[in-house]
Amino acid sequence: MPRRKTTGRKISRRGSWVQRVRETSDAMDLPPGIFKRSPEAIARGLKRSVLRSRRTKGTKFQSAMSMLNLFINRTGRSLARQDRKRLEAAKDELRRVFGREPRGRARRAA
Repeated sequence: MPRRKTTGRKISRRGSWVQRVRETSDAMDLPPGIFKRSPEAIARGLKRSVLRSRRTKGTKFQSAMSMLNLFINRTGRSLARQDRKRLEAAKDELRRVFGREPRGRARRAA
């Protein structure tokens, strides 16, 4: 059986930092497969989860957007163009369901 190539990184017996963050952080609990849905369903699911959660910091909108950004950033370059476009559309939809200004239209204080 051929050996698999390794990246030279050691994996801790305790698990990855992502696993630890998911289990112990003040993040909200998300339903499985939420990021595989349509932009509208992603936004509704994130809003539902964040409103139910007591483990959020900042505003509910900030928590929901940060979870979406965390997913996008963690997948990195392996995220297909079509999926990235769908997730970026979910950001706009999330702003809409929380009653926020669309991207690029927020007023700035001078």
